[in-house]
Amino acid sequence: MENETIAAISTGMTNAGIGIVRISGEDAFAAADKIFRGKVKISECRSHTIHYGNIVDGDDVLDEVLVMVMKGPRTFTGEDTVEINCHGGTYVVKKVLDAVLKCGVRPAQPGEFTKRAFLNGKLDLSQAEAVSDLISSSSDYALKSSVSQLKGNVKNKINNIRNKIIYNTAFIESALDDPEHISVDGYGEELKKVSLDIIKELKELIDSYDDGKIFKEGIQTVIVGKPNAGKSSLLNVLSGYERAIVTDIEGTTRDVLEEQISLQGITLNVVDTAGIRQTEDRVEKIGVDRAVDYVKKADLVIYVADSSRELDENDEKILDMIYDKRKIILLNKSDLNTVITKEKMEKRSGGAPVIQISAREETGIRELGNAIKDMFLRGDVSFNEEVYITSARQKNALIDSMKSMEKVIESIDSGMPEDFYSIDLMDAYDALGSITGESAGEDLINEIFSKFCMGK
Repeated sequence: MENETIAAISTGMTNAGIGIVRISGEDAFAAADKIFRGKVKISECRSHTIHYGNIVDGDDVLDEVLVMVMKGPRTFTGEDTVEINCHGGTYVVKKVLDAVLKCGVRPAQPGEFTKRAFLNGKLDLSQAEAVSDLISSSSDYALKSSVSQLKGNVKNKINNIRNKIIYNTAFIESALDDPEHISVDGYGEELKKVSLDIIKELKELIDSYDDGKIFKEGIQTVIVGKPNAGKSSLLNVLSGYERAIVTDIEGTTRDVLEEQISLQGITLNVVDTAGIRQTEDRVEKIGVDRAVDYVKKADLVIYVADSSRELDENDEKILDMIYDKRKIILLNKSDLNTVITKEKMEKRSGGAPVIQISAREETGIRELGNAIKDMFLRGDVSFNEEVYITSARQKNALIDSMKSMEKVIESIDSGMPEDFYSIDLMDAYDALGSITGESAGEDLINEIFSKFCMGK
């Protein structure tokens, strides 16, 4: 199945300027020859050249196209590859793909092009996962993190650690096989120092997952406050358009509104909730109950208070409800005559940042973004040499590797024989190998690539 030639539409299924049909495999050129009419045959073209012509289905001309010819192994998949650049109407691109499939080419499965790149050694598994993350990036940080991994930052870091482990494993095995010429006297203390350094490196990678998860998935953020405090106005400012209805009538928002936004490079998965207050209105009460449920699940709560009105019992209940949550307090309507000062609210905030804003004037938004970055990111973010783990799978593998290295130290401290060291060292080595794909099983590989979009 992996030797079959495959094809798929590699651009979005929507009307656009260009649509691309990609063919990959040993029969890619032969298939293209059957349907391409130009000055030359595709199979006779030089690699990495583009050719003008028509795609035909029998006697019917389907489209006027440009065809890119790329000979393996200097391609994304490592195989012979043809990319047909069509006009971007969804119907015509599908017709071109149908013509390709009539030539004995099989439809590609989701992620199969990238899977072949992995199997042919063009990418390791961490880089392949970065391709999927790159496609789904929704913020500057997510994009930079994916590009960093695609360049091999994770792969290089993991391989460096694995090299240290395998070097020491090989030394122990050699010493056990040839004790007359290789001595392990005092080697335990030397290995302990190396193991502690490796554990430190592994822990740094594990700790980076918190930042990496934020880059990839965003922060689950809930906006709460009393009716008419300016929650929906804030959502509109953050999203950049009129996402929520805003009126002077209290209780306008009765259900939750969800929006994904990017603020200073960080993705926020924002939920705007119904104003929280005591109410006899059955519909509004359902909205209030839902707001409370969302607060419980939130990574961040943004509490919006109307600074032109004194706090009342509803405000106090909200502050009590979010007391143990990560939160930022916004004193909205700072463009009006305010009665709640920043100093007054800070006494009630439990140490949470308090920021004066005006959703109407769109002031204080930058300060909000800075407060979120300070709260969730570990210092300045750099993608030059820093490595960020964004996959829970990779994090779990790192944890398994660290546990094995800790067992090595336990064996050394307990005075166990050297062959015990090798067992745990190899377990740590294999756990790291599952990150890059060197020791990953077929089921895991299939599961990872099945989550890719079609055509990639």
